Amino acid sequence: MTYREKDPASRRQFLKMTVAMSATAALASFAGFAHAADLMHVTDSDPTAKALGYVEDASATKNSLYKAGSTCANCQFYTGAAGGYGPCQLFPGKAVNAKGWCSSYTPKKA
Repeated sequence: MTYREKDPASRRQFLKMTVAMSATAALASFAGFAHAADLMHVTDSDPTAKALGYVEDASATKNSLYKAGSTCANCQFYTGAAGGYGPCQLFPGKAVNAKGWCSSYTPKKA
């Protein structure tokens, strides 16, 4: 007696689960590619922005921790393009200016 003859329902269930899991994984991967244009931009009134001293233009900050050349674009928490707006791990679901800066700035590791 072969496996197929033993329990055809189990095989059918396995195949259905495999297809469902593959489809779910595909949808999840597409959902992860949110465009920066689709994300809400961080504003000055955002509580996290206030707490971290976020500014849209790094050169305009008066924070003593700021060092010239430190911008969101070269911070390890920023995952967007070098120009425009992009996602930041410190502001989930929101986009920050690549030219911005906050007190949590940490240079990207080479």
